[in-house]
Amino acid sequence: MLCHAHRPRGSTHGGSGHVLEHELRCFAVFRRVYIQRDEVRQMANAVQQPELGYTFRVGSLVLYAVGQITPSQMAAFHSATAIFPVGYEACRIYWSMRHGNRRCRYLCSVEEREEQPEFSIRVIEQGYKDLVLTDSTAKGVWDKVLVPVADRRTEIGTLKLFPVYLKGEDLFGLTVSAVTKITESLPGIEACDKYTFRYGRNPLMELPLIFNPSGSARAMPKTSSPSTAVVIRPQPVSSTTNTSSRCQNTAQGEGGVPHTKPPMVHHRSSQYRWMKSEWRANVYLAASKIQGLGLYASRDIEKHTMVIEYNGTVLRNEVAIRKQRTYKSQNRAVFMFRIDSEHVVDSSQTGGLARYINHSCTPNCVAEVVTFERGYKIIITSNRRIEKGEELCFDYQYDCVDGQHKIACHCGTADCRKWIN
Repeated sequence: MLCHAHRPRGSTHGGSGHVLEHELRCFAVFRRVYIQRDEVRQMANAVQQPELGYTFRVGSLVLYAVGQITPSQMAAFHSATAIFPVGYEACRIYWSMRHGNRRCRYLCSVEEREEQPEFSIRVIEQGYKDLVLTDSTAKGVWDKVLVPVADRRTEIGTLKLFPVYLKGEDLFGLTVSAVTKITESLPGIEACDKYTFRYGRNPLMELPLIFNPSGSARAMPKTSSPSTAVVIRPQPVSSTTNTSSRCQNTAQGEGGVPHTKPPMVHHRSSQYRWMKSEWRANVYLAASKIQGLGLYASRDIEKHTMVIEYNGTVLRNEVAIRKQRTYKSQNRAVFMFRIDSEHVVDSSQTGGLARYINHSCTPNCVAEVVTFERGYKIIITSNRRIEKGEELCFDYQYDCVDGQHKIACHCGTADCRKWIN
């Protein structure tokens, strides 16, 4: 931002006692000012630190609280276009139901009633007692507002309003891009199978857990089945790795994390540098046809092209096993990738978009450990030509296990092995 420095009003110059000629008397700006801001980080701060009173406004909508959604509510508290977190609260400034040429405040909220969402609007207008309206749908409750508003506007001859074309989810603010970015970052939200994701989880928004088995009442929302936890794409850690054997039981009997080809020395450092600068143009995150969220090709990708790097924190095997147990106890999704028998990359908290790539028995990508001068790099590379809009996938190469630890495969290919491990 480029601006001139100003002294406080009434300050003097050089101690002479004369008031400055160009002192700042108001906050009005009579020239073009450019402000650079990080919108995503601002939204993250508003959500993560509600005790500071952060709110943000988008047009006529002011968001107060985003709310939470528990595992038992996942199935009912969303539609194809919006997510309905319990405790959501926002204020919409809109035309009055009583006067055609006035506006008033509509406080919108989402609550739970008999395991179903209940949409509520509190009408706040000066000179009138607050009016509370409720319905089982956002459209239903807003129609109770829009019909009287349309009648008042018709009476005074202003521009006609057509309530049938207005969507309740839009008026609630649930489809506003800033709100959607937050609701899509809620823990476990990938289980909303009917919802079409627009942005995907934001790594800056580490939101409160939907379920906390530690016993902290402050961190636990109301839930009808507190023993239920949502674990997205479980990837338990094994203590042994042998990529040449497809069916080797682990010491713990807990399955395995995705394996890679053995580490190899690569001379493709120039390709790696190009991929690091261009990977955002290669992929986008969306709802997967296999499971949860998935990564898709945003343009045609030729065979043997480096697509994206699998980022995370490199851990020793023992530490990775402890962390995996901790994540499960906290109802966090586990994203881990084995480098070799001694090291695992943990991307559960610090990873990038590559962690959302699903397993397939007939993959279009491979994962390989590439050794550069600064250590190991896990690179996802295409093993055939990939069309724009095609979901990326690779073979996790889990060690085979028996019994209750087996994980079903949903890749749906003709050569599907039915189980990931």
